[in-house]
Amino acid sequence: MLSGRLWDPLKAALEPRWSFWAPDLPGFGRSQRPRELRPTLVSYGRWLAEAVREQAGERPVLLLGHSLGGSLVLHAAPHLGRQLRGVVQVAAGGGVYQPRPFRMVRRGGAAFLRWRPSWLAQIPGTEAIRSPLVADLRAARGLLASSMQRGAVRQLPGIAAQISVPSLWISGSKDTVMEPRYVRHLAGYCPGSEVQMLEGEGHLPMRSAPDRLAHVIETWIEAQSLASPFS
Repeated sequence: MLSGRLWDPLKAALEPRWSFWAPDLPGFGRSQRPRELRPTLVSYGRWLAEAVREQAGERPVLLLGHSLGGSLVLHAAPHLGRQLRGVVQVAAGGGVYQPRPFRMVRRGGAAFLRWRPSWLAQIPGTEAIRSPLVADLRAARGLLASSMQRGAVRQLPGIAAQISVPSLWISGSKDTVMEPRYVRHLAGYCPGSEVQMLEGEGHLPMRSAPDRLAHVIETWIEAQSLASPFS
């Protein structure tokens, strides 16, 4: 959902040991999308890398992505060079183009954006999931379209194969949005990747099981000998 507030429970579980920064992407929450920021995975990936460098300074960084945000992480990673020490992907996968399902998602997403009930964003308690209701229309349409184009989908395995740092891929066993088999498929292209399953969890384990998710991430960091001051 490209909203930083989605990560608040996991942030609470990981801090203060780890410095955790989860921004709303421009156009998907608190900040507007600048005109020069194109609504594509490539452009948003470059923005993410620049924002991370500005936020972290010289500190080493571990990128954490979820679902569509996982694709942005793959596009951002090459721009961070040696500062990037690891990648964690939650409910992020793909790399297999499926014409009919993708066409249905594109049409459904476009219809939702056209007729979305923006008044729902005013209901207390919906802050973490309000991003689709208030997102910049052009940005939302652009990322939806670009992420589901045949070329973009088939490009993902090649981008994942270029990740040179340790990577952890986490899937919920009951995730029907990004099924575990697609997480394993994309992770298989990433050298030295590890896949962990969260039994009984769905597409949003950072909300439904933040402590379990934090434990999996921290255990992996320790096993990879990456436990230096991270951002």
